[in-house]
Amino acid sequence: MKIAQVQVGKIKIPLKKPFKTALREVRVLENVVVKITTDTGHIGYGEAAITQVITGDFMGSIKGAIIDEIGPKLIGRSIEDFESIMDLLHNSLVNNTSPKAAIDMALYDLFGQQYNAPVYKLLGGYRNEIITDITISVNEPEEMVEDSIKAVEKGYKTLKIKVGKDWKKDLKRIKAIREAIGYNVKIRADANQGWNPKEAVMVIRKMEDAGLDLELVEQPVKAYDIEGLKYVTDNVITPILADESCFSPLDALKIIQNRAADMINIKLMKTGGIYNALKICSIAESFGVECMVGCMMESKIGLTAASHLAAAKKIISRYDLDSPNLLAEDPIIGGAQYNEYQIRLSEKPGFGFESIGNIIYD
Repeated sequence: MKIAQVQVGKIKIPLKKPFKTALREVRVLENVVVKITTDTGHIGYGEAAITQVITGDFMGSIKGAIIDEIGPKLIGRSIEDFESIMDLLHNSLVNNTSPKAAIDMALYDLFGQQYNAPVYKLLGGYRNEIITDITISVNEPEEMVEDSIKAVEKGYKTLKIKVGKDWKKDLKRIKAIREAIGYNVKIRADANQGWNPKEAVMVIRKMEDAGLDLELVEQPVKAYDIEGLKYVTDNVITPILADESCFSPLDALKIIQNRAADMINIKLMKTGGIYNALKICSIAESFGVECMVGCMMESKIGLTAASHLAAAKKIISRYDLDSPNLLAEDPIIGGAQYNEYQIRLSEKPGFGFESIGNIIYD
Protein backbone atom coordinates (compact mmCIF):
# COMPACT_ATOMS: atom_id res chain seq x y z
CA MET A 1 0.00 0.00 0.00
CA LYS A 2 1.86 3.08 -1.28
CA ILE A 3 0.82 6.74 -1.11
CA ALA A 4 -0.30 7.90 -4.54
CA GLN A 5 -2.02 11.23 -3.90
CA VAL A 6 -2.34 13.86 -1.14
CA GLN A 7 -5.32 16.18 -1.52
CA VAL A 8 -6.24 19.23 0.55
CA GLY A 9 -9.77 20.54 0.98
CA LYS A 10 -11.89 22.71 3.22
CA ILE A 11 -14.85 21.75 5.37
CA LYS A 12 -17.33 24.36 6.60
CA ILE A 13 -20.07 23.66 9.17
CA PRO A 14 -22.14 26.20 11.16
CA LEU A 15 -22.34 25.92 14.95
CA LYS A 16 -25.61 25.63 16.87
CA LYS A 17 -24.64 28.77 18.81
CA PRO A 18 -21.43 30.84 19.13
CA PHE A 19 -18.54 29.12 20.92
CA LYS A 20 -16.90 31.64 23.29
CA THR A 21 -13.76 31.38 25.41
CA ALA A 22 -11.37 33.87 27.00
CA LEU A 23 -9.33 33.71 23.77
CA ARG A 24 -11.81 33.71 20.89
CA GLU A 25 -15.33 33.37 19.51
CA VAL A 26 -16.31 30.89 16.76
CA ARG A 27 -19.60 30.88 14.84
CA VAL A 28 -18.69 28.63 11.92
CA LEU A 29 -16.26 25.71 11.86
CA GLU A 30 -13.96 26.14 8.88
CA ASN A 31 -11.08 23.65 8.83
CA VAL A 32 -8.66 21.97 6.44
CA VAL A 33 -9.25 18.33 5.47
CA VAL A 34 -6.53 16.03 4.12
CA LYS A 35 -7.34 13.05 1.90
CA ILE A 36 -4.53 10.57 1.21
CA THR A 37 -5.16 7.95 -1.49
CA THR A 38 -2.98 4.87 -2.00
CA ASP A 39 -2.18 2.85 -5.09
CA THR A 40 -4.57 0.18 -3.78
CA GLY A 41 -7.48 2.63 -3.66
CA HIS A 42 -7.55 2.96 0.12
CA ILE A 43 -8.30 6.44 1.50
CA GLY A 44 -7.21 8.02 4.77
CA TYR A 45 -8.68 11.24 6.18
CA GLY A 46 -7.33 13.86 8.57
CA GLU A 47 -8.31 17.33 9.77
CA ALA A 48 -6.44 20.49 10.77
CA ALA A 49 -8.24 23.04 12.96
CA ILE A 50 -7.85 26.76 12.35
CA THR A 51 -6.83 28.00 15.82
CA GLN A 52 -4.45 30.93 15.37
CA VAL A 53 -4.61 32.05 19.02
CA ILE A 54 -3.36 28.66 20.25
CA THR A 55 -1.30 26.91 17.57
CA GLY A 56 -0.64 29.89 15.30
CA ASP A 57 -1.85 27.87 12.30
CA PHE A 58 -4.32 29.42 9.84
CA MET A 59 -5.92 28.32 6.58
CA GLY A 60 -3.14 29.54 4.28
CA SER A 61 -0.26 28.29 6.40
CA ILE A 62 -1.83 24.85 6.84
CA LYS A 63 -2.52 24.40 3.15
CA GLY A 64 0.95 25.67 2.23
CA ALA A 65 2.68 23.33 4.66
CA ILE A 66 0.84 20.31 3.27
CA ILE A 67 0.83 21.16 -0.43
CA ASP A 68 4.34 22.61 -0.71
CA GLU A 69 6.35 20.81 1.97
CA ILE A 70 4.87 17.64 3.45
CA GLY A 71 2.65 16.20 0.72
CA PRO A 72 5.24 15.85 -2.08
CA LYS A 73 7.63 13.99 0.26
CA LEU A 74 5.00 11.34 1.00
CA ILE A 75 4.29 10.27 -2.58
CA GLY A 76 5.50 6.74 -3.24
CA ARG A 77 6.05 5.93 0.43
CA SER A 78 4.75 2.59 1.72
CA ILE A 79 2.36 2.63 4.69
CA GLU A 80 4.23 -0.41 6.01
CA ASP A 81 7.27 1.84 6.57
CA PHE A 82 5.28 3.68 9.23
CA GLU A 83 8.07 4.78 11.56
CA SER A 84 10.05 6.11 8.61
CA ILE A 85 7.05 8.09 7.37
CA MET A 86 6.45 9.55 10.83
CA ASP A 87 10.09 10.55 11.12
CA LEU A 88 9.80 12.29 7.77
CA LEU A 89 6.56 14.03 8.76
CA HIS A 90 7.70 15.37 12.10
CA ASN A 91 11.08 16.52 10.82
CA SER A 92 9.75 18.08 7.62
CA LEU A 93 9.39 21.53 9.18
CA VAL A 94 9.40 23.18 12.60
CA ASN A 95 6.13 23.74 14.51
CA ASN A 96 3.13 23.65 12.13
CA THR A 97 1.46 21.15 14.46
CA SER A 98 -2.01 21.38 12.90
CA PRO A 99 -1.01 20.38 9.32
CA LYS A 100 1.19 17.65 10.79
CA ALA A 101 -1.80 16.42 12.80
CA ALA A 102 -4.01 16.22 9.71
CA ILE A 103 -1.41 14.17 7.83
CA ASP A 104 -0.75 12.03 10.91
CA MET A 105 -4.46 11.20 11.25
CA ALA A 106 -4.80 10.20 7.60
CA LEU A 107 -1.72 7.98 7.89
CA TYR A 108 -3.02 6.23 11.00
CA ASP A 109 -6.35 5.73 9.20
CA LEU A 110 -4.47 3.98 6.40
CA PHE A 111 -2.29 2.07 8.88
CA GLY A 112 -5.41 0.55 10.40
CA GLN A 113 -6.72 -0.33 6.96
CA GLN A 114 -3.37 -1.89 6.04
CA TYR A 115 -3.69 -4.33 8.95
CA ASN A 116 -7.49 -4.62 8.84
CA ALA A 117 -8.02 -3.36 12.40
CA PRO A 118 -9.51 -0.27 14.09
CA VAL A 119 -6.78 2.14 15.11
CA TYR A 120 -7.65 2.10 18.81
CA LYS A 121 -6.91 -1.64 18.94
CA LEU A 122 -3.53 -1.18 17.25
CA LEU A 123 -2.67 1.50 19.84
CA GLY A 124 -3.64 -0.55 22.88
CA GLY A 125 -7.37 -1.22 22.78
CA TYR A 126 -8.07 -0.47 26.46
CA ARG A 127 -11.75 0.43 25.89
CA ASN A 128 -14.17 0.90 22.98
CA GLU A 129 -16.46 3.49 24.54
CA ILE A 130 -15.78 6.83 26.24
CA ILE A 131 -17.89 9.51 27.91
CA THR A 132 -17.26 13.15 27.02
CA ASP A 133 -18.08 16.32 28.88
CA ILE A 134 -19.86 19.26 27.21
CA THR A 135 -18.49 22.80 27.00
CA ILE A 136 -20.48 25.76 28.31
CA SER A 137 -19.29 28.92 26.54
CA VAL A 138 -18.44 32.01 28.56
CA ASN A 139 -21.45 34.34 28.59
CA GLU A 140 -23.51 36.18 31.17
CA PRO A 141 -24.18 33.94 34.20
CA GLU A 142 -27.89 33.60 33.41
CA GLU A 143 -27.24 32.27 29.91
CA MET A 144 -24.58 29.88 31.16
CA VAL A 145 -26.97 28.52 33.79
CA GLU A 146 -29.60 27.95 31.11
CA ASP A 147 -27.07 26.15 28.87
CA SER A 148 -25.88 24.04 31.81
CA ILE A 149 -29.39 22.94 32.75
CA LYS A 150 -30.09 21.94 29.14
CA ALA A 151 -26.89 19.88 29.06
CA VAL A 152 -27.77 18.07 32.29
CA GLU A 153 -31.25 17.35 30.94
CA LYS A 154 -29.56 15.64 27.96
CA GLY A 155 -27.70 13.36 30.35
CA TYR A 156 -24.27 14.99 30.61
CA LYS A 157 -22.54 14.21 33.90
CA THR A 158 -19.59 16.58 33.43
CA LEU A 159 -19.68 20.22 32.36
CA LYS A 160 -16.64 22.18 31.21
CA ILE A 161 -17.29 25.81 32.11
CA LYS A 162 -15.39 28.47 30.18
CA VAL A 163 -14.11 31.30 32.39
CA GLY A 164 -11.10 33.63 32.46
CA LYS A 165 -12.49 36.99 31.32
CA ASP A 166 -13.34 38.55 34.70
CA TRP A 167 -12.57 36.61 37.89
CA LYS A 168 -15.36 38.24 39.90
CA LYS A 169 -17.92 37.33 37.28
CA ASP A 170 -16.28 33.91 36.87
CA LEU A 171 -17.00 33.25 40.55
CA LYS A 172 -20.63 34.25 40.03
CA ARG A 173 -20.83 32.01 36.95
CA ILE A 174 -19.60 28.90 38.74
CA LYS A 175 -21.72 29.57 41.85
CA ALA A 176 -24.87 30.07 39.80
CA ILE A 177 -24.28 26.93 37.75
CA ARG A 178 -23.52 24.80 40.82
CA GLU A 179 -26.68 26.01 42.54
CA ALA A 180 -28.72 25.23 39.43
CA ILE A 181 -27.43 21.72 38.67
CA GLY A 182 -26.60 20.41 42.15
CA TYR A 183 -23.67 18.22 43.13
CA ASN A 184 -24.31 15.06 41.13
CA VAL A 185 -22.73 16.66 38.05
CA LYS A 186 -18.99 17.36 37.83
CA ILE A 187 -17.76 20.84 36.95
CA ARG A 188 -14.46 21.58 35.22
CA ALA A 189 -13.40 25.23 34.90
CA ASP A 190 -11.30 26.25 31.90
CA ALA A 191 -9.71 29.70 32.14
CA ASN A 192 -7.88 29.49 28.78
CA GLN A 193 -4.90 31.46 30.20
CA GLY A 194 -7.24 34.22 31.42
CA TRP A 195 -5.88 34.78 34.94
CA ASN A 196 -2.49 35.75 36.35
CA PRO A 197 -0.99 33.40 38.96
CA LYS A 198 -1.98 35.29 42.13
CA GLU A 199 -5.42 36.02 40.72
CA ALA A 200 -5.86 32.34 39.88
CA VAL A 201 -4.93 31.23 43.38
CA MET A 202 -7.31 33.77 44.88
CA VAL A 203 -10.32 32.85 42.74
CA ILE A 204 -9.76 29.09 42.99
CA ARG A 205 -9.47 29.35 46.79
CA LYS A 206 -12.69 31.34 46.88
CA MET A 207 -14.36 28.57 44.87
CA GLU A 208 -12.95 25.98 47.27
CA ASP A 209 -14.11 27.95 50.33
CA ALA A 210 -17.59 28.26 48.79
CA GLY A 211 -17.75 24.48 48.43
CA LEU A 212 -18.22 24.58 44.65
CA ASP A 213 -16.45 21.22 44.32
CA LEU A 214 -14.54 21.68 41.06
CA GLU A 215 -13.12 18.51 39.53
CA LEU A 216 -10.23 20.52 38.06
CA VAL A 217 -9.16 23.90 36.70
CA GLU A 218 -7.66 23.96 33.22
CA GLN A 219 -4.84 26.30 32.15
CA PRO A 220 -5.38 29.14 34.64
CA VAL A 221 -2.35 31.19 33.47
CA LYS A 222 -0.47 32.08 30.29
CA ALA A 223 0.89 29.14 28.31
CA TYR A 224 4.53 30.24 28.64
CA ASP A 225 4.33 30.83 32.40
CA ILE A 226 5.35 27.42 33.75
CA GLU A 227 6.53 28.97 37.02
CA GLY A 228 3.17 30.68 37.38
CA LEU A 229 1.39 27.41 36.62
CA LYS A 230 3.44 25.70 39.33
CA TYR A 231 2.64 28.52 41.77
CA VAL A 232 -1.06 27.92 41.25
CA THR A 233 -0.71 24.13 41.52
CA ASP A 234 1.29 24.46 44.77
CA ASN A 235 -1.17 26.84 46.41
CA VAL A 236 -4.60 25.32 45.76
CA ILE A 237 -6.22 21.99 46.58
CA THR A 238 -8.13 21.72 43.28
CA PRO A 239 -6.23 19.71 40.62
CA ILE A 240 -4.69 21.82 37.86
CA LEU A 241 -4.69 20.66 34.24
CA ALA A 242 -2.04 21.94 31.81
CA ASP A 243 -3.38 22.55 28.30
CA GLU A 244 -1.87 25.32 26.20
CA SER A 245 1.39 24.93 28.15
CA CYS A 246 1.87 21.42 26.75
CA PHE A 247 2.40 20.86 23.03
CA SER A 248 5.26 18.38 22.85
CA PRO A 249 6.60 15.39 24.78
CA LEU A 250 9.38 17.68 26.06
CA ASP A 251 6.77 20.15 27.33
CA ALA A 252 5.03 17.31 29.16
CA LEU A 253 8.30 16.15 30.70
CA LYS A 254 9.16 19.66 31.89
CA ILE A 255 5.72 20.20 33.43
CA ILE A 256 5.69 16.82 35.16
CA GLN A 257 9.27 16.96 36.45
CA ASN A 258 8.68 20.44 37.87
CA ARG A 259 5.29 19.40 39.31
CA ALA A 260 3.84 22.43 37.55
CA ALA A 261 0.45 20.75 37.01
CA ASP A 262 -1.41 17.71 38.26
CA MET A 263 -2.59 16.49 34.85
CA ILE A 264 -1.87 16.94 31.15
CA ASN A 265 -4.39 17.75 28.42
CA ILE A 266 -3.42 16.13 25.10
CA LYS A 267 -4.77 17.64 21.89
CA LEU A 268 -3.77 16.33 18.49
CA MET A 269 -3.62 19.86 17.08
CA LYS A 270 -0.92 20.67 19.62
CA THR A 271 1.08 17.45 19.43
CA GLY A 272 1.07 17.18 15.65
CA GLY A 273 -1.07 14.05 15.80
CA ILE A 274 -1.25 10.64 17.44
CA TYR A 275 2.44 9.76 17.05
CA ASN A 276 3.69 12.37 19.54
CA ALA A 277 0.56 12.08 21.68
CA LEU A 278 1.55 8.48 22.39
CA LYS A 279 4.94 9.68 23.61
CA ILE A 280 3.23 12.06 26.03
CA CYS A 281 1.09 9.17 27.28
CA SER A 282 4.22 7.10 27.95
CA ILE A 283 5.93 9.94 29.81
CA ALA A 284 2.83 10.65 31.90
CA GLU A 285 2.30 6.98 32.68
CA SER A 286 5.92 6.66 33.83
CA PHE A 287 5.28 9.37 36.43
CA GLY A 288 1.74 8.28 37.30
CA VAL A 289 0.20 11.47 35.89
CA GLU A 290 -3.26 11.09 34.39
CA CYS A 291 -4.15 12.64 31.03
CA MET A 292 -7.17 14.12 29.35
CA VAL A 293 -7.72 14.08 25.61
CA GLY A 294 -9.28 17.32 24.42
CA CYS A 295 -10.00 19.02 21.13
CA MET A 296 -10.16 22.30 19.29
CA MET A 297 -13.26 23.18 17.29
CA GLU A 298 -13.13 20.13 14.99
CA SER A 299 -15.54 18.01 12.99
CA LYS A 300 -16.00 14.28 13.53
CA ILE A 301 -12.94 13.66 11.33
CA GLY A 302 -10.50 15.01 13.89
CA LEU A 303 -12.59 13.84 16.83
CA THR A 304 -12.67 10.26 15.55
CA ALA A 305 -8.86 10.21 15.56
CA ALA A 306 -8.78 11.73 19.06
CA SER A 307 -11.37 9.22 20.29
CA HIS A 308 -9.30 6.29 19.04
CA LEU A 309 -6.31 7.62 20.99
CA ALA A 310 -8.45 8.23 24.08
CA ALA A 311 -9.91 4.72 23.96
CA ALA A 312 -6.54 3.04 23.48
CA LYS A 313 -4.69 4.08 26.64
CA LYS A 314 -5.47 3.47 30.32
CA ILE A 315 -3.55 6.60 31.44
CA ILE A 316 -6.12 8.74 29.58
CA SER A 317 -8.88 9.05 32.17
CA ARG A 318 -10.82 12.15 31.10
CA TYR A 319 -12.36 13.19 27.79
CA ASP A 320 -13.26 16.57 26.34
CA LEU A 321 -14.33 15.53 22.85
CA ASP A 322 -17.62 17.36 22.46
CA SER A 323 -17.19 19.59 19.41
CA PRO A 324 -19.33 17.44 17.02
CA ASN A 325 -22.20 17.98 19.46
CA LEU A 326 -21.76 21.76 19.10
CA LEU A 327 -22.18 21.68 15.30
CA ALA A 328 -25.48 22.31 13.52
CA GLU A 329 -24.95 19.36 11.16
CA ASP A 330 -22.77 16.28 10.67
CA PRO A 331 -21.73 15.58 7.06
CA ILE A 332 -19.53 12.61 8.05
CA ILE A 333 -20.87 9.07 7.71
CA GLY A 334 -18.96 6.47 9.71
CA GLY A 335 -16.19 7.15 12.17
CA ALA A 336 -16.86 7.50 15.89
CA GLN A 337 -20.52 7.06 16.81
CA TYR A 338 -21.78 10.00 18.87
CA ASN A 339 -24.86 9.71 21.06
CA GLU A 340 -24.55 13.01 22.92
CA TYR A 341 -22.10 12.26 25.77
CA GLN A 342 -21.51 8.65 24.72
CA ILE A 343 -18.85 7.96 22.06
CA ARG A 344 -18.54 4.42 20.72
CA LEU A 345 -15.77 3.36 18.36
CA SER A 346 -16.34 1.43 15.16
CA GLU A 347 -14.76 -1.99 14.69
CA LYS A 348 -14.12 -1.21 11.03
CA PRO A 349 -10.50 -0.93 9.84
CA GLY A 350 -8.74 2.39 10.37
CA PHE A 351 -11.12 5.07 11.60
CA GLY A 352 -14.11 3.55 9.83
CA PHE A 353 -15.14 6.51 7.68
CA GLU A 354 -17.62 5.72 4.90
CA SER A 355 -18.19 9.09 3.25
CA ILE A 356 -17.52 12.73 4.03
CA GLY A 357 -19.59 15.59 2.65
CA ASN A 358 -19.20 19.38 2.69
CA ILE A 359 -15.57 19.20 1.49
CA ILE A 360 -14.34 21.42 -1.31
CA TYR A 361 -10.96 20.19 -2.62
CA ASP A 362 -8.40 22.56 -4.10
